[in-house]
Amino acid sequence: MFLAALDQTVILTAIPEMLQDVHVPLTQLDQASWIVTGYLLGYVSVLLLMGRLSDVYGRRSVYVVALAVFALGSVACALARDLWWLVAARICQAIGGGALLPVTFALAADELPRARRAFWLGAIGAAAEAGGVLGPLYGAAIVQHFGWRWIFWLNVPLAAGIGLLLCKPSPRSSPRGRGSGIDYLGGALFALALAALTVGLSGSSDPTRSASPIQLQRALPLTALALIAGGLFVWRQRRAAAPLVPLRLFRARPFAAANGMNVLVGVALIAAMVDVPLFAATVLGRPPIDAGLALLRLTVFIPIGALAGGWLAARLRWDVISLAGLLLAAAGFMLMSRWTLTVSDAGMTPGLVLAGLGFGLVIAPVTAAVLVAVGENDRALSTALLTVMRMAGMTVGLAALTSVAFYRFNQLAGRLSFPLPSSGEAPEAFGQRLNAYQAGLTHAALEVFTGIFLIAAAICLANCLLGALIGAGDRYPDQTA
Repeated sequence: MFLAALDQTVILTAIPEMLQDVHVPLTQLDQASWIVTGYLLGYVSVLLLMGRLSDVYGRRSVYVVALAVFALGSVACALARDLWWLVAARICQAIGGGALLPVTFALAADELPRARRAFWLGAIGAAAEAGGVLGPLYGAAIVQHFGWRWIFWLNVPLAAGIGLLLCKPSPRSSPRGRGSGIDYLGGALFALALAALTVGLSGSSDPTRSASPIQLQRALPLTALALIAGGLFVWRQRRAAAPLVPLRLFRARPFAAANGMNVLVGVALIAAMVDVPLFAATVLGRPPIDAGLALLRLTVFIPIGALAGGWLAARLRWDVISLAGLLLAAAGFMLMSRWTLTVSDAGMTPGLVLAGLGFGLVIAPVTAAVLVAVGENDRALSTALLTVMRMAGMTVGLAALTSVAFYRFNQLAGRLSFPLPSSGEAPEAFGQRLNAYQAGLTHAALEVFTGIFLIAAAICLANCLLGALIGAGDRYPDQTA
């Protein structure tokens, strides 16, 4: 899990060298985002299908196949000679990596007794979050000493070693005897809906420019396609003999609450991931490295919170832990909403730490609640769906919050008069008016960012209603007893 999560962010610090090596001209730098977006899209698109495959054919066999696909994609990345070869290889790599998360959670539920399970669910979540945090640093070190292609070459022996450790069969992870029960059409409809939604919303929420008619012409039909494909997916699940996502699972209150909770967690999390470094760079005028370090103070505490949440989930009520995490995150955002133009690093730290700990605390109890609310035949699928819900919340939340932010900023900036030099005006006087205008823009940006943080705090507080419904942790029989 650490390795798969590492590869989500490992290339962030290596992108300049990668683009130069695959001969991407300056006029096409905007296409470089597909190196990251392609991986995320491939990662999430296969989660449900791969989770169901492991439920049907057995955990370890699907896990080893996924590792092989991940390694094959890594080799293709290392051999890439142009941008779109690299993007296609990243998608292949992500298809393998996307299977690892749900199968890992399901393996933990299969192999571990109930008393030990919650801690290790938190540990798995911590490994995933830690991989994403350390990815950029790991990538920078590899690029500096060996070159960017070694980022991918090194994945091959690591994946092979992990695969060998998992080759020993286990009766708990044996096939479930439902080898024909795979809804491939449903998986295709889900992937189409997700891809259309991601591309459509990314086009309409580009933070570097306003929404032009051309962008809207691209975003509206893709969003409509996503809605149509999503509707067909739900229709298919209601009528398929062996649906990819049995809708009956949502009749269990903890299952439905946990998935809804993860959607709102994704919305709040993307607000922090995007707006904290932007705040540091635009409002405070910090260099990129300082903006990244500001966000690091939040992300580094997510795996710490995940470990703490796993330890607590083995001892306390899951709904109480979830509420504590959401309240911590809300408190962190409230502190962030009080940042000023002169806030120091020390002044930013408490809010970032509280938000990171809060997001981490909810991972183990939410995952544990989902796993005990379903039967063993749906474990990998259920944890895959939980991840999909968070990613969907992040995707939609990014578009929605960006739209709100730009609307509010344009509203505030429209009240300012752009200074034009007057005839006979002294340069000093014009300079003072220009500085006042720039200060007004900075104050407008400050108001926008603090407003977004307030919205995120409100989302966390509203999410407490769902957090209270995931269960206490002792109401459901142990499915593996």
